[in-house]
Amino acid sequence: MSSATIKLFLVYGDPTRLRTAELSNWTGKAVAGPRSEFDGVFSREESGGAGVYFLTGSDPESGKPAIYIGETESIRDRIKVHLEKDFWNQIIFFISKDENLTKAHIRFLEGKLIDQAQKSGRAVVTNGQSSGARLPESDRADMEVFLEKINQLLPVLGVELLVPIAAKAVTESEHKKLFTEIKGIKAEGHLAPNGFVVLKGSQAILTDRASSQKRPWVINMRQRLKDEGVLETKDGTLIFIRDAEFTSPSSAAAVIHGGQVNGLIAWKDKNGKTLKDIESL
Repeated sequence: MSSATIKLFLVYGDPTRLRTAELSNWTGKAVAGPRSEFDGVFSREESGGAGVYFLTGSDPESGKPAIYIGETESIRDRIKVHLEKDFWNQIIFFISKDENLTKAHIRFLEGKLIDQAQKSGRAVVTNGQSSGARLPESDRADMEVFLEKINQLLPVLGVELLVPIAAKAVTESEHKKLFTEIKGIKAEGHLAPNGFVVLKGSQAILTDRASSQKRPWVINMRQRLKDEGVLETKDGTLIFIRDAEFTSPSSAAAVIHGGQVNGLIAWKDKNGKTLKDIESL
């Protein structure tokens, strides 16, 4: 993505309440707010326009983050229909300040955004299916730019559910691969802005250590990854079927080692230097 200057306006001075976001030299605008301030959000002039919107909250069955992505020619009128859904507690919508978004444009954006959300695997996507739309080449190019700007603003407004895990490493230090090994079991990963990413194909110990009984969070995390299909049993080990993000190097190493471990010591570069030593340089 290109560099950007963001103008973030906190309507009431509170970052958890009604806020707007804009990017320099961009005709789009984002409005975000909690469900508890529904009336305030939709009393704004922007809510009468066409655009795409995101409803975020928690899935009542799994407890995982949940998201609904939609498009409409009137944000205000469409969201009222979603009041019967009780999973969501935040809304973000994007409109064009020059009112130049057509029905085809927003259907195209909706389709792309739902596809992103499903591929990221970070949340339960509650849409049945997306509409999508075919656009002329020039319009498609414009909407790809609009899409890029949406993806720049969403994390700033607190929604990272569309961010691909594999794309999280952006600096030289984050791209540097790190390795951990125990009893012939090998795994690799890298640092990321949200913590640590273990890469697809990495291995993990098949059984939990006896000591992990004292810290059941490791057992619970390993089981959750199995339930979600991230970890699968193969040839006497657990294999990461896809990239997996963790909050820290230690939590990542604990899943691999089957018990609590210091990630700053467990993870090493190709020369055998520990992460602790690397970060102390």
